[in-house]
Amino acid sequence: MIDFLFPPAEPVTLPIRGASARLPVRRILCVGQNYAAHAREMGGDPERRPPFFFSKPADALVPLGGQVPYPSETRDLHHEVELVVALGHGGTDVTPDEARSMIAGWAVGVDLTRRDIQAQAKKDGRPWDAAKGFDFSAPIGEVVLKRDLPEAHGAIRLSVNGETRQAGDLSDMIWSPFEVVAQASRLWRLMPGDLIFTGTPEGVGPLVRGDEVRAEIDGLPALSFTVV
Repeated sequence: MIDFLFPPAEPVTLPIRGASARLPVRRILCVGQNYAAHAREMGGDPERRPPFFFSKPADALVPLGGQVPYPSETRDLHHEVELVVALGHGGTDVTPDEARSMIAGWAVGVDLTRRDIQAQAKKDGRPWDAAKGFDFSAPIGEVVLKRDLPEAHGAIRLSVNGETRQAGDLSDMIWSPFEVVAQASRLWRLMPGDLIFTGTPEGVGPLVRGDEVRAEIDGLPALSFTVV
């Protein structure tokens, strides 16, 4: 029996649609600028350069949304709706076809970003950790278990207080989710329980306290939360 100095943290898990079992989460990887219009929106190049990644801690997840606290040290909190891949198998240096067999399911997620901190980090050539990996920065909906995409060409959208802010289609991705998983496997040893946020369409924008957010992707349970 292991003797701990203090009790270890509870494991982070996600609800699965139609199942009593839960998905244990190991870590979160995120892809930047994977939709051409959003890449241009953020001053980037939408050509098919290899996708780049950043990370969030697993405990940044907010399962099923609900209430999400406005973070400290920012005056410019932004929303980014994303398709999330949940891995059920691991692998290294896999092909996109092999990546398909690693996927356990999918969910709707929102990458919350301290945009002012990110902008300053970019200007200074510093990491984005404080801009992306803060507490409660990853609201996420129920996981749907299936290997294939919920829809080959599914709508992805986000509204704030009933007003549409982001609207795109999964087919607009520069890199497909399977290509994203394959590229990530060249950089990390992927394992069951890894989540990958696959990028956001154009229309990212600010949130304030009291905003009611709804994120949707065709074929997946919607995600709703209120900024408090």
